[in-house]
Amino acid sequence: MAISEVTFDGLKAVELTTEKLRVVGVTQVGPRIAFFGLADGNNLLFWDPEKFVRKGWNLYGGHRVWVTRPGADESEETYSPDNEQAEVEMLDDGFRITGAENPFNCTRRGVAVRVLSDDRLKVDNFVTNTGDMLFSAGVWALTCTVPKEGTIYAFLIGDGSAWDCFNLVMFRSWGGFDGAYNDPQISFTDDLMLINPQGRQNKRIVQCHAGICVMSDPARRFTFAKKVNYDPAGYYPLGANMAIYIGPDNFMVEMETMGAQMTLKPGESAYNIETWLLKPSAVELKGANTLIELFG
Repeated sequence: MAISEVTFDGLKAVELTTEKLRVVGVTQVGPRIAFFGLADGNNLLFWDPEKFVRKGWNLYGGHRVWVTRPGADESEETYSPDNEQAEVEMLDDGFRITGAENPFNCTRRGVAVRVLSDDRLKVDNFVTNTGDMLFSAGVWALTCTVPKEGTIYAFLIGDGSAWDCFNLVMFRSWGGFDGAYNDPQISFTDDLMLINPQGRQNKRIVQCHAGICVMSDPARRFTFAKKVNYDPAGYYPLGANMAIYIGPDNFMVEMETMGAQMTLKPGESAYNIETWLLKPSAVELKGANTLIELFG
């Protein structure tokens, strides 16, 4: 493992490499992970500072950290101020990037990346209450990936119990955008929600008890998977802990996870801890066991 300060796309950054992985977190704006891929491969994350700007906020892309707010999960305070200078701390097994303080609600958001093995990372997304009042939120982790022809995404659904069910939220419209309830890009097997991006903007929020979502890419020969813990007693946005967003013309597909919402006292932090796995081959998504065995 090696860690060094670098420049990425003209921005100050920190780079971590193992024998199999490369990850770059930018510190000049953030917290954001701008690059993730095989050590000798291309970036599987979408990254384009010119693509999308809303009310002065720049998407950039990559992996970012937002917060969910009770009853207002996509208000401006969920992402402000992640276009400002962030702080970086080098760790023995990775790095931590902490964003600027939001002056309106006195919070700071960040991400810590730690090496678990040559092909997997612990990605610790967090929000800290830096004020002297209470703050309530959950941690929302959004990973912008770039699909190619044949790329398939899968979310493991159901809990395997004798009363097996899950929550699914569909969107016909949101925030000035149009989606669709009936969408051939999204289909189901007995235990998977499958997404075959075909260029139409849409999104779904889904309850995943196992907390596993996967991107399988036969053309570029890799499999990217994320896993989070799910708390059955926790309060999640619209009763769901994971989401998928398909951008217009397939410019990106977001693999999103949400942590349970909680009330933070001054100085306390909430966490949404993901395990990232990257393999140099495309997994055939046959069913639940395919996804579970990735993390075995």
